[in-house]
Amino acid sequence: MNNLSNAALSNRHCFSFKPIPTLALYILTLLFFLGLAVSLFILIVVQNAAFFVSFILLSALVLAFLIWNTLNWKSKFAIFFFLRSYPDSDLRLAKEGQLVKITGLATCGGVSLESSYEKATRCVYASTLLYECGGFGLRPAKINKSCFGWNLAYSERLCTDFYITDQKSGTRVVVKAGSGCKVIPLIAESKIIQTTAKCRILSPHLRKWLRERNLSAEARSLRLEEGYVQEGSSVTVIGMLQRNNDIVMIIQPPEIISTGCMWPKLLLPVDIDGLIIGVSRQAGPVESVEHLEQQV
Repeated sequence: MNNLSNAALSNRHCFSFKPIPTLALYILTLLFFLGLAVSLFILIVVQNAAFFVSFILLSALVLAFLIWNTLNWKSKFAIFFFLRSYPDSDLRLAKEGQLVKITGLATCGGVSLESSYEKATRCVYASTLLYECGGFGLRPAKINKSCFGWNLAYSERLCTDFYITDQKSGTRVVVKAGSGCKVIPLIAESKIIQTTAKCRILSPHLRKWLRERNLSAEARSLRLEEGYVQEGSSVTVIGMLQRNNDIVMIIQPPEIISTGCMWPKLLLPVDIDGLIIGVSRQAGPVESVEHLEQQV
């Protein structure tokens, strides 16, 4: 069993690296101030505003480009696009050590998982995320947390080895997503509970769940999200092909994968270090159930 909870709590977006290096931001900031000084000098001395206006427009375009890439990096859009655009592989022709993408129905291996809150059984991947809403008079538990908005307070994210029956070749493949493997789960969680600041008593089931994890059971603004991939779900995996006698396996690539530049989407390359796992449809509850705790 592979515990991915620490990656979520430390705000590492599934082991993917930022598309915009910090050094590049420093250089762009320096160039901006130099260009601003030159354009202001020309505006004052020559009294020609054309260069100044052009510089401001160019700076706005560059800033919009950087913001666009940062937001898409946080939402993992580039990795989702890479997963969808990468062609499906033919395992009958694929060679040892080749990067492959396969899609098929998932089957549990020797170890199956159970979701934390809804108790969904026979899962190959399960995640439960608890968010708290900050406000006036509250101090975030960590420096990088905000006093306003939703902050991730607790995370359970687990993955295990499982099987996929490739839909193209019919081959049964072992996906080594268990202990020691870096996994990038492109599986969104569904909101199943959201409390309000006015509620005075949480439901007994939610209070029990919180106490079992040594979390405060006092009434406050909470949001609980859960996602899972059960046996029989259609799963897509990108990883390295390995053959061991008659056993076909998909393992974590030994080297970092780059999504490459996606100019039609105006996206910079994103480096990925791990096994990519996605689903053909939304994982988790069939319907997103939202429970609002009652006021007492």
